[in-house]
Amino acid sequence: MRDRSTSAKTLLVLLSLACSLFGCQPTPEDGPKKTPQAGGDAGRPMPTLHYFTWSDYVDKALIEGFERQAGVKVAVDTFGSNEELLAKLQSGASGYDVVVPSDFMVSIMIGQGLLADLDLTKIPNAGLVMERLQRLPFDPNNRYSVPYLWGTVGIGYNSEVIAAPPDSWDILWDIRYKGKISMLNDQREVFGAALRAAGQSINAKDAAVIAQARAKLLDQKRLVKTYTSENYHQLLAFGDVTLAQGWGGAVARAMVERPAIKYVIPKEGGTIWADCLVVLKTAPNKGLAMQFINYLLDREVAAKTTERLLFASSNREAKALVPERIRGNPAVYPPDSAWDRLEWMTDVGDAVRFYDQAWTELKLQ
Repeated sequence: MRDRSTSAKTLLVLLSLACSLFGCQPTPEDGPKKTPQAGGDAGRPMPTLHYFTWSDYVDKALIEGFERQAGVKVAVDTFGSNEELLAKLQSGASGYDVVVPSDFMVSIMIGQGLLADLDLTKIPNAGLVMERLQRLPFDPNNRYSVPYLWGTVGIGYNSEVIAAPPDSWDILWDIRYKGKISMLNDQREVFGAALRAAGQSINAKDAAVIAQARAKLLDQKRLVKTYTSENYHQLLAFGDVTLAQGWGGAVARAMVERPAIKYVIPKEGGTIWADCLVVLKTAPNKGLAMQFINYLLDREVAAKTTERLLFASSNREAKALVPERIRGNPAVYPPDSAWDRLEWMTDVGDAVRFYDQAWTELKLQ
């Protein structure tokens, strides 16, 4: 789960501009990385599944486990943002089977006709997806996607400095922590904090409401040490910041290095997100892709993934298999009391132009 700041319309404009400037003909580098094929029965080449996922989601042992189980090879290619994922597909790259977009990107890919229908009879572990992750707004019937890993956005803080857990997003505007605050380098999430602090939805579309959030963020900027989506867990762990807006899993990693780091979802609420497993319409190995998705959702495989990444698995049976220190960590598994305050981020359509303009002004100020 990473940046989620661009709408479908904005992405298409950027891609069209890129194509006009540089051309969009696929090159050998556009497609999946090649994997040597081992000989199979009767001299037939071993089937190869092409997996396109987040760079930090790749695990050699996980991949090798499926290769042994299915008697196939898995070729892995990676991306660092949802925008990079979509841009590569739009530029002509083909041959990928299983891809891992975030929730809002699933809806964009559905709209662009990029996804194949899933055959849930071949993915029995999809029936183990926790109730709260079923019937999600971007794909309510799991026609195209199955939730894989999920989490929340809240505040990581150093309890050696702030003894009482902060209960409001407003603490990110507290002058006492000037130069000790980090915010995500993510347009929608940063505006989401300001909107939530003002009692608004993170999916606000009203220009006046977004303008008020912009003014609030401009006022905050003098307090912010950095806008980053990559290393804020290290900033927390090393004491460079005291407060960090962030994804819970990253804050949980900071806790490993510095136990004084804690995580809260403010009383005004926060974002809930899910990275999902999908099969491309152009996938050459759709049957094998369904088998791989089922493997990733296996309770034991899922538990190991959660233990490694500190992102919660969608498999409701996996939680019991992870260590208690992870099960009881609110940065990984939010408490039941927080669920009513969580909101899915959705595409705001034409209102994205208000966010784009306000974000540009904030970054240039």
